[in-house]
Amino acid sequence: MLRNILNRLRPSFEKGARFGFLHSTFEAFESFAFVPNTTTRSGVHVRDCNDLKRVMTVVIVALMPALFFGCWNIGYQHAHTFGLEMTFWSMWIYGFLRVLPIIIVSYVVGLGIEFTAAQLRGHEVNEGFLVTGMLIPLIMPVDVPLWMVGLATAFAVIIGKEIFGGTGMNIFNPALLARAFIFFSYPSHISGDRVWVAGLQSPSGVEVTTGATPLAEAAAGHIDRLPSMADLFFGFIPGSIGETSTLAVLIGAVILLYTGVASWKIMFSCVAGLLATGFLMNWLAVNPYMSLPPYYHLCMGGFAFGAVFMATDPVTAAQTEIGKWLYGFLIGVLTMLIRVFNEGYPEGMMLAILLMNAFAPLIDHYVVASHIRRRLKRIPANV
Repeated sequence: MLRNILNRLRPSFEKGARFGFLHSTFEAFESFAFVPNTTTRSGVHVRDCNDLKRVMTVVIVALMPALFFGCWNIGYQHAHTFGLEMTFWSMWIYGFLRVLPIIIVSYVVGLGIEFTAAQLRGHEVNEGFLVTGMLIPLIMPVDVPLWMVGLATAFAVIIGKEIFGGTGMNIFNPALLARAFIFFSYPSHISGDRVWVAGLQSPSGVEVTTGATPLAEAAAGHIDRLPSMADLFFGFIPGSIGETSTLAVLIGAVILLYTGVASWKIMFSCVAGLLATGFLMNWLAVNPYMSLPPYYHLCMGGFAFGAVFMATDPVTAAQTEIGKWLYGFLIGVLTMLIRVFNEGYPEGMMLAILLMNAFAPLIDHYVVASHIRRRLKRIPANV
């Protein structure tokens, strides 16, 4: 029925027709509902069942475990902070109702800008923001103001993507740009203790200051206050909505690797770079933070989430095979260095990925140049 309706409406939205100026918008809704039925007939083409829409759908599915657990953890942290008795589903519903407005604002603002840009340019609407619109809420604190989410999303889409030409042309990961915008513009709303727990006041009206993240405790030198490794791995800790559970992130990683959407080289090298630097820190150990076992860093903050969903972004990451190893390894190294030596920013993963986004083209350039030099050396001099 829906296919028939769209077929009847299509002539009115063709270029030159009555609603031809909305051609891009109609194409976007049609391609969202149905797979395009056009196939190549001539020329040399690579035929593959995976188009951009399918790839984005796989990433969305991979994000669902982190989103589902994040909703429950918000309710759990709220109940734990205020001493409330709540069932599993009441905690999940409480968290879902806190997360849903952030998701709605992210998609409404981001897609609104994307549709407007497509109409003005006369281009098709790309599916890239389907993933970005979900990533932005998952890397935010639960109590971030909605107007701030909308402003950060607009900045990420306009300055981080559209100004470079749209999906596939951006240099930096748009979701991380949204987080960086809030971090540098409104740091009090994305750092500190209270932002990580939903509700600044208890049901009795008494304001509570609590909910410091493990990274904040470690940066302050309170190594003895860190949660157990089990709590860190499963995610029973305060933090951004989708970043707390390493287990949920690993489930998403399995989905991405099984479907071939993400690069295992980048994920593995991120972990290798962080562990190598962490063991070096343990050997030096001039302060308590440097003596922290490196495997703790794998489960603290947004490292796991960033390594799986952010660093592997095919647009902003390195493209060459050797470049992927270097790119991921340097992200792990930089994350550890920023966490240990920068007291003002204990996370590190966001800045490490954004910095390596800028250097990814340079890495690929030198990798390709080295391949060319080696091939030229194999050519006999008399040829």
